[in-house]
Amino acid sequence: MQILAVCLLYEMGKGKISWWHPYLMNLPRSYDILATFGEFEKQALQVDDAIWAAEKATLKAEYEWKEANALMKQLKLKPQLLTFKAWLWATATISSRTLHIPWDAAGCLCPVGDLFNYSAPGEEPSRCESMEHTMHDLVNEDTSGMADMEQLVSDSRRLTDGGFEKDVDAYCFYAKKSYKEGEQVLLSYGTYTNLELLEHYGFLLNENPNDKVFIPLEPEIYSSCSWPKESLFIHQNGKPSFALLSTLRLWATPQNQRRSVGHLVYSGLQLSIQNEMFILRWISKKCTTILKNLPTSFEDDSLLLSAIDKIQNLDAPLELNNVSSTCRDEICAFKANILQKGERSSMESKERWRLAVEWRLSYKKILVDCISYCDEIVSSLFHQNNSSQK
Repeated sequence: MQILAVCLLYEMGKGKISWWHPYLMNLPRSYDILATFGEFEKQALQVDDAIWAAEKATLKAEYEWKEANALMKQLKLKPQLLTFKAWLWATATISSRTLHIPWDAAGCLCPVGDLFNYSAPGEEPSRCESMEHTMHDLVNEDTSGMADMEQLVSDSRRLTDGGFEKDVDAYCFYAKKSYKEGEQVLLSYGTYTNLELLEHYGFLLNENPNDKVFIPLEPEIYSSCSWPKESLFIHQNGKPSFALLSTLRLWATPQNQRRSVGHLVYSGLQLSIQNEMFILRWISKKCTTILKNLPTSFEDDSLLLSAIDKIQNLDAPLELNNVSSTCRDEICAFKANILQKGERSSMESKERWRLAVEWRLSYKKILVDCISYCDEIVSSLFHQNNSSQK
């Protein structure tokens, strides 16, 4: 990626004589990926894992910039293109805009690909499964069905959004639905969480089916199961993952009984009403503790987002009657943070702050929804248990 970033800055330095000049002039002048977040915006994320992801992204960018500096000086790039800010722009362009190609891990810039915005993959796997079943049926029929199967294989790539195809020596995009005139065409880059979208692309989704929250688990919980840690999470809709439920069901079982019920746990079965109620209450309590330990509440952040929208200039007074004192302090900190910056920088900082608040709001919403889900199931199990005892 470093070489591609250097090439991008080199082409920028050539100005109008660059073959890429028309494309380069239409690229954004700034990006909002995590590596561009200042200290204020990083802290606004509030969650340790997210803050660390932003810090790590910045450190990585600084390291790569220093490594490439000697080469950029050899190429006699203009002084303004040797700065860390210019490097961040180049690497952000590559991170957010390159497309995968088989012969280079850095990918390639494809101007047409920049026209498409992102759509999180949702129902597509079911379509793929449907096609697999169809192919299975055809294989098990007589050879007259083989031609149809070959056609399905040939068209299977149409189930993807795009890719480089050797037979036509071009990067090809495919629509996976019928679009109406005037409707926006969207591409799926992959199954990213909101934090990953923010890290690599500089945006997030209000409704991202691939988003998730990891809650801290005791070491003995991890050791009681064979699931990888990355599978133990809460879904965007607030429901604990299959692996998390299985792990907690086994952990809540006395150690001398775990072997005998292991096959039931890994089949996704409840062990008992008491076991299920215990683990759901445990999850609910964990989520509640996490929310209480964060500086602002879900309701605070919702009001803060509205307040951010009203910040047109730093001197204008704001109606903050409904905003908590912590949020007022955050707004004051934002104003103090950008007092010495120019108008353009203050707008960029405001947008990154907004993204940080949006991210932590979506994070808290998952926890809030998980508490509601767990409490609802516990209530249902409680009534079910009482009914069975009568």
